[in-house]
Amino acid sequence: MAARQKILILDDEHDILEIYQEILARLPSQPEIHTADAGMRAIALLESEPFKLLLVDLRMPSMDGFQVLAIVRRRFPSLRCVVMTGSDDEQFRARAYAMGVDLYLEKPKTGKEIIAFVDCIESMLEREDRGGFRGVQSKTLVDIIQLECLTQSSTVLKVQSGAGEGRVWILKGEIVDAATGDFLGKDAFLEMLRWKSGSFEILPADAPRPRTIFSSYENLLMETAQTLDEANEEMPATHTGGLQALSRFRGVQCAVSVGVEDPSLVENWAAENPDELAAWIHHTVRAARVLGDRLEAGELRRIEALGSQRHLAVIPGSAHDLGVGFTRSVELAAIRDHVKTIESQWVS
Repeated sequence: MAARQKILILDDEHDILEIYQEILARLPSQPEIHTADAGMRAIALLESEPFKLLLVDLRMPSMDGFQVLAIVRRRFPSLRCVVMTGSDDEQFRARAYAMGVDLYLEKPKTGKEIIAFVDCIESMLEREDRGGFRGVQSKTLVDIIQLECLTQSSTVLKVQSGAGEGRVWILKGEIVDAATGDFLGKDAFLEMLRWKSGSFEILPADAPRPRTIFSSYENLLMETAQTLDEANEEMPATHTGGLQALSRFRGVQCAVSVGVEDPSLVENWAAENPDELAAWIHHTVRAARVLGDRLEAGELRRIEALGSQRHLAVIPGSAHDLGVGFTRSVELAAIRDHVKTIESQWVS
């Protein structure tokens, strides 16, 4: 059995620590939750055992969050860091990202904000380390954009690489425009996603930007990923490279593809038990098709299963059936919208 991942929460308010501990203990990955009410206590805990994620408040007595982050960045460069603060100060936000934090969040106040917070933390735990754009920690440009959109930010993302410099304008969690060199809008966004490495800077939202991109950020990321795959003649959607691109959709946790004629042909991205899930998908699709034929109900389009740990959508195909796992907080209507896009743009 794999060891449970560990989260350390640092905040000087004990009530806040108890609330976060209770919320995060219910994550599907069931991490171990540790708390600290002072910076030196947090550093001591980090030195005593390995942690996957640090959640840190900024405004604390004696040693504030920025001081803690400065030490953490030097001593524990692989540790993922999330700032949780009650401050909406853009200078604080820019400074935190400049120090290499993975995510800057305002403390959730509503039920919807708590759900978004839980989804973000679970995503941080599941994401594998990989190269790409760098603050202090490795992250891809898609990661950065996705996190900004998930947190409903209004900001300007400045991107630099050896290929050039560009900007992406985000308004309340939606991408409204992009520009680099002679490219504008979707063309600029696609060009920047071709860049494999570089640096980024989070800038405060400036004057209102005329909107040139009208797709949702999930669809935009999917469209550009598919375009890049086609241009590079990469593996088709039934392979791992294709399945991984489904992570562009908010709430997607895993995906499994299984051959219709040969169920031993299984491709997997991020599923904990891909063989068991593939067998379930194959059996369920066959049973549903048999039932549909008996009832003369017509073609089987999709199967939706809602569970306590996660939700699952199955898209039957001619050569392979695709199962996509969603975090439990994603509503059925959103799952159906995502599945329609996946069905039209990815599976077909």
